[in-house]
Amino acid sequence: MGKIQFSSSIDLIKYPITTKKTIALLENNQYTFLVDPRLTKINVKKAIEFLFNVKVIKINSCNLPKKKRRVGQFIGVRPRYKKVMVKLAKDNKIDFFSTD
Repeated sequence: MGKIQFSSSIDLIKYPITTKKTIALLENNQYTFLVDPRLTKINVKKAIEFLFNVKVIKINSCNLPKKKRRVGQFIGVRPRYKKVMVKLAKDNKIDFFSTD
């Protein structure tokens, strides 16, 4: 696997995860995203800081397991993703997560 360019790493951040648990983490200034498994923590940090103009303090990541998917006779595998939890500096906030 080759080196990932910074411009393509922005496209590899899929979407934010919004569950009860992740919404509760917003109070601690922690945001959760699904990203491509090829991204490293450094690439995720650069992409989040560039996209949302915030300062990232810490990143936790975990690779999600493969999930089987059955369509008729065909048994396939759903795409794999990596889940990252991003902790921001105290004065930073991502606006599209509104808890109001």
